[in-house]
Amino acid sequence: MGVVEDLADALAKDVLEAQAELDDDRFFEKVARVLGDMSPTTQDAFMTAIRVRLAEKRGREFLMRSLAAKRGQGEAPPTPYGGGGH
Repeated sequence: MGVVEDLADALAKDVLEAQAELDDDRFFEKVARVLGDMSPTTQDAFMTAIRVRLAEKRGREFLMRSLAAKRGQGEAPPTPYGGGGH
């Protein structure tokens, strides 16, 4: 990755961790607006990193629920279709 992507990804990681402490699950949108005022390029890279990290988290949670259900340790996960995205 380039410097913009590296910095944006590091910020995305920190912002997603801070959201729980701030009790604001849309805090990343506020940060994106601040970035957009200075650098739309950085804002784009940040939002891409946010989307990738949130998608990975959702996918990992689905995987863990699926394995737990198979092993008899939890409920069956919801069907993964119809959620939106690309």
